[in-house]
This record gives sequence, structure tokens and C-alpha cells, in this order.
Amino acid sequence: MCFWKLKLNKNSVESFAVWSICRIFANGRRCNAVACYETMKDNIAEYTLNIGGKLLSLGEPLVMGILNCTPDSFYAGSRKQTETEIAARANEIVEEGGRIIDVGAFSTRPGAEQVSEEEEMERMRFALKTVRGQQPDAVLSIDTFRHDVAKMAVEEFGAGIINDVSGGNPDGAFGGETSANGVDGAGDCAPVLDESWHGGVAYVLMSSQGPIEDTMMFFAQRVRQLRARGQRDIILDPGFGFGKTMEQNFDTLHRMELLQEFGLPVLAGLSRKTMIWRTLGITPAEALNGTSVLNTVALMKGAKILRVHDVRAAVEAITLTKTMTEKGKLLTPNS
Repeated sequence: MCFWKLKLNKNSVESFAVWSICRIFANGRRCNAVACYETMKDNIAEYTLNIGGKLLSLGEPLVMGILNCTPDSFYAGSRKQTETEIAARANEIVEEGGRIIDVGAFSTRPGAEQVSEEEEMERMRFALKTVRGQQPDAVLSIDTFRHDVAKMAVEEFGAGIINDVSGGNPDGAFGGETSANGVDGAGDCAPVLDESWHGGVAYVLMSSQGPIEDTMMFFAQRVRQLRARGQRDIILDPGFGFGKTMEQNFDTLHRMELLQEFGLPVLAGLSRKTMIWRTLGITPAEALNGTSVLNTVALMKGAKILRVHDVRAAVEAITLTKTMTEKGKLLTPNS
């Protein structure tokens, strides 16, 4: 989409973000991303999310632990199918410091077997019943693109976050083209959401665009559409591993601080992704160290939620990054 075709409102955050894109990328020139972030990082908002009427603070980054009740997720260590396995994983996430449990019943791994809505619903309900029995106070995130699955999770189990990997595509993340082009207004920008919720359920908006410039344009339009339909809490996910080349994945991470222009919390889902293990010539099972490295980079770029398989390592990355920042401020003149 051409920058000049967007209708901008000087009072809206997303319009300011689009204006910033124009400023940053005009005439093919890129700003120094690190320098840009240095000028704005002290002013990054301490976000909160309304989760079922309770505020979840993102003043400090949080960890979202992955629980896949599927037989074919790309990382074998995340597959939990029996009641005992699901219960143990839910307890492990919380005991290791995770605040959010992200439950998935449909693998988005390229080439994964397509699962019917009925089967996904059955898997999800079984897992959520077990998770709620073990961790009744945990924040539940639902990894799905299907409206009825999300509705069941919210209404029956009090799920507070919908982690939609479809980018607004009703056929899912791999169901055809996802484009930033569209009409103004609400449209069908997030068919997974239910009109009756009216707050209390946060929405993860993921981009499967390639270049970060396209991701920012996509976010600008989708955020405007979501606001028009009344969605209050929005989390941005740049979509590592979705619709991007290896180079685009790393460039998106390298310049991820640009997403702070939107004034919304950013989720980084880098855990054991192909960009790590293929670059290093290893397997997903060997990619923990690489995951910790890239998670640390994401935190320094402003990520507020880390979606991970290895909760303890992510919590440690947050603690060390926070300590470095605090100690650095104490030693910096005139800070």
C-alpha cells in the first residue's frame, strides 16, 4: 500500500505510526535503528492489559509458556497430550515464573496435518479443563484462528488472550494471501473475535508480512480496524517464521524497536524457530542457547512478552536484561 493513500488522523497513535514509517523509510533511507530507540526507550509506556476485569501489568516483560496439546508441533518437547502431561506442563510453566499459559490445539508448522474444527475444539477443551484444574489463577492464552474455539475458551474457561496466528485470514495462517490492503472501518479484520466480549479479552495481532516496512503498514491498518470494532487491548506480534525469508526474520528483529511507534505491547515468538537452528546447523532440540540470545535482543528492542518453550531461561534473560539496564542507569552521568 502506498503511504499517501492512507487517511491519517493526527490524533491517532496508528496514524502517527504511519507518519513515522514515511519519515523513517522515505526515499529508501533508513534511520539508525539503535539511535532511534535510544531516544525513545525511556518513554516506552508501562502497558497494562484488561484480563477478565483484572489488570495485568507489563511494566516488566512477562513470559508466556507454550503448551501444545498436539501430536505434531515442530518441537517435540512441547507436545503434551495426556492429562498427566498437560497438568505437569501447566505447573512447570507457573513454577518457573511464567505468567501466561498459551494453549494450542492446531499446529501451525508448515506441512502439519490439517485438523478439523471439531477435533481442535475437543483437544482444546480437554487441555483447558486440566490446566484450569491445576492453575486456576493463571492467565490463559488461546492459540487459534477459529472463532468458535476461541469463544468456547473464553466463555467456559475464562481465557484472557486470543493469540491469532491468522493475521485476520479466516482460513488460518497459511490459508492464502494476507495483505495490508483493505477497506477502512471494522471489516472482517479479526473473525476469531466475538462482538459480545467488549473488553476483558486481549488480542494478539500477528503479521505474516515479509519486510518490516510491510509489517508496519499492516499493523497500522489492522489496528485502526480493530479499534473501529471496539477492540481495546491489542498486542503486536511481528510473526517470526511466518511469511518471511531468513534475512527478513533477522532484519525484523534487528529493527523491532520501530514497532514502539504504535504505543502497543510487542510479543516476540522466537523460541527454537528455524531462523535459529538452521543458521547454527543444529536441531530444534539444541536451540535453547540461540533462543536465549535472540530473546535477549528482543528485550533490548522493547519486547514486553516472550513466548517460549523454556520458561526458566526466558525469566533469567528478563532478570539479567533488567539488571543491566538498572545498573547502567546508576553509572551513567546525568541519568
